[in-house]
Amino acid sequence: MENILDQLNEAQRAAVVWLDGPQLVIAGAGSGKTRVLTYKIAYLVSRGVAPWRILALTFTNKAANEMKQRIGTLVGEEHASRLKMGTFHSVFAKILRAEASHIGYTSSFTIYDENDSRSLIKNIVKEMGLDEKAYKPATVHKHISLAKNKLIGTDAYDKDISLTERDFRTGVPETSKIYSTYQQRLANSNAMDFDDLLMHTYRLFADNEEVRIKYADKLQYILVDEYQDTNYVQQRILSLLTRENHNICVVGDDYQSIYAFRGANIDNILDFQRQYPDAKLFKLERNYRSTQNIVQAANCLMKNNSRQIPKEVYSENEKGEKIIIREAYSDKEEAVMVCNDIRKQVRKNGMAYSDFAILYRANALSRSFEEELRKQNMPYRIFGGQSFFQRKEIKDIVAYFRLVANTNDEEAFRRVVNYPARGIGDTTIKKISAATLEYNVSFWQVISQPMTYNLPVNKGTMSKLGAFRDLIESFVEKKDHADAYELAKEIVLTSGIMADIAKDTSPEGDTRRENVDSFISGIHDFVAARLEEDMGSQTGLDDFLQEISLLTDMESESDEATDNRVSLMTVHAAKGLEFKTVYIVGAEETIFPSQMSMDSPRGLEEERRLMYVAITRAEKRCMITHVKSRFRYGRTEFMQPSMFLKEIDHRLVSGDTGYDAYTGSQTETRLPWETDNRPYGRNVQNSRPVADRFMADPKPRITSPRKPEPAVDPFGDGFKRMFATSGGNLRRVNEVMKKGGRTLSPQQPSTSVPQPGIPLQQAGQQRLNEGDTIEHQRFGIGKVLRVEGTGENTKATVDFVNVGIKQLLLKFAKFNIVK
Repeated sequence: MENILDQLNEAQRAAVVWLDGPQLVIAGAGSGKTRVLTYKIAYLVSRGVAPWRILALTFTNKAANEMKQRIGTLVGEEHASRLKMGTFHSVFAKILRAEASHIGYTSSFTIYDENDSRSLIKNIVKEMGLDEKAYKPATVHKHISLAKNKLIGTDAYDKDISLTERDFRTGVPETSKIYSTYQQRLANSNAMDFDDLLMHTYRLFADNEEVRIKYADKLQYILVDEYQDTNYVQQRILSLLTRENHNICVVGDDYQSIYAFRGANIDNILDFQRQYPDAKLFKLERNYRSTQNIVQAANCLMKNNSRQIPKEVYSENEKGEKIIIREAYSDKEEAVMVCNDIRKQVRKNGMAYSDFAILYRANALSRSFEEELRKQNMPYRIFGGQSFFQRKEIKDIVAYFRLVANTNDEEAFRRVVNYPARGIGDTTIKKISAATLEYNVSFWQVISQPMTYNLPVNKGTMSKLGAFRDLIESFVEKKDHADAYELAKEIVLTSGIMADIAKDTSPEGDTRRENVDSFISGIHDFVAARLEEDMGSQTGLDDFLQEISLLTDMESESDEATDNRVSLMTVHAAKGLEFKTVYIVGAEETIFPSQMSMDSPRGLEEERRLMYVAITRAEKRCMITHVKSRFRYGRTEFMQPSMFLKEIDHRLVSGDTGYDAYTGSQTETRLPWETDNRPYGRNVQNSRPVADRFMADPKPRITSPRKPEPAVDPFGDGFKRMFATSGGNLRRVNEVMKKGGRTLSPQQPSTSVPQPGIPLQQAGQQRLNEGDTIEHQRFGIGKVLRVEGTGENTKATVDFVNVGIKQLLLKFAKFNIVK
């Protein structure tokens, strides 16, 4: 075993051989956390601890299996197979089966997965006569789950004012009654959901002292992985099991605590030494993954969080490239910029596509990158999620578009005829289908002439089909006269899709709303580009559908079998992964950090930890991008760079705005937010750069997070009208808007946000000449190659730094002449 320990560094070895009481191992990013846990368990076995008396708890089965395999190579497969190792849920489920009678269950109890739980809640809502659109199973289940993770039972829930007020505020005031009925139905069915596996385990140990002592005596040593991700009930169970025997080793990193939305409680790791006053603290501070510049840049961020366990993560790898921070003019240019950089690295440096990851704060940001990757024929995969164009809400909207463009499209008809729900069920669809087969006509023809085709439905159903037919026909009548963007907005609103999504106040509902807004913004960009580049011709819904069908066809033809693909994922999904090059995109205020976190010190600190996780996924190279403007909620918004970018010391950063791309002049690198009186990388509460303090102080100074500057109002006129006219949840909109000191009523006009100095240039208004450099609203900086035509037909061919050569009709082009 001593030879094996020689394979560990000094800090790892010290953590492994300590066996005398409670132990907290703070394992910085890339420091070998799994290695320490594996060797610690092997070391315990080598010191005579019986494998079956060692309990190792992880958060995924994959982690448990990998650790068990590694331990097997160290101490032998037989010993490894006898370890008590697995996830919290799997380990405690076995204990509950053995002790089920103590909590009123039999050992054959069923475990309900998420779908089972939501199905039961849906039935309860229906039986209680509640509004099924308001009481979405996902929303109610989330509320119940969070309560269970805090050990709040049905009686306590009903008496908790904060919970009942939240339920009333989010439109589900009867959640307490649903919770009570739900638990009773589970008990009647001899069933538990995943959260019950934890809550009932706590009940088992808390209410049955002899059972608690039995298991506490059995388990000589307990080890916990990713301790920063544990919730309240998990911590309480561990406390009960280690009441007498304090042989517990927890491994984690408070810098990487990013799952509060799932119930994770960072206080568990921060207060571990308070719970176990005799605990020994070990720090694994050497990062084996990343370059020195990447590690130091990430450290700069974390010195701004007030509550943390001080540590000095370092790297002995090469110094490496500086963090690259680049500004784009729009999400279009941002996507092109990133994809061009990937192509350049692949061609010039021989890198594989799998060496790259594009990380974003919200799923909706993936759209522009997916579109550009497809256009450039670069393989990619969505890690831990679906392609933007495969998400349900997007496919629903596209199905409406297809039906408007071609009313005989059967698949589109089937998808939307009863979405949103309008009382046209499967029985009616089967009758329509039978008629189409009998008369050899389309579904649309049958509902257009139901009497002709003898459609056997009652008067009420006939009326519903007629209303649906009239709705689609109203869109068809406008198809040849409205551009794709205007018609798309009307379809999303009038069809009821937006109203249906607005009623879902869960995090999933928020994501769906963001996806829809991103999709509509993409259509706006498509129309605007056609207007400028195709000589002002109108872009209809048919044109957009052709474009989108080509993109989705590229996706279907991609080689799913190969792993050589660019990875796209949220930062949350990236935790635990690593890539040679990482692009962190959308680094702007109200996006990263998110709007909802900006008035909460605790929330803002978690967002900063999320940025830390994003940066430390990179091994060799990290590029962070942000844009000047985004088309969001129905209008172009001027965006501010993320406050987190200002916290990275300027000596670790390389910036490039592109302004000197055509002059060849060498000027000092300067980032968009730099001014003479507020140097980049300085903290507002201390005149010394953050990195100076980091490099000089062994114990970093703890500062309170700075109060964010007033955020730009994220709710444009179009988005407000969308909610106001569709019956959306204005109360929820107001809650978010209050962060900027404003509220909204359906009659209240919004205050327009100043645009970033990009006027609409009309032909003849400002003369454009060959050789001029322009600043375009969407394409960024470009050099005019030639100008042709006269009057309203004047057009310019421009070579843009990132998006290449474009031909613009000046009548519609939005730009400024720079020089």
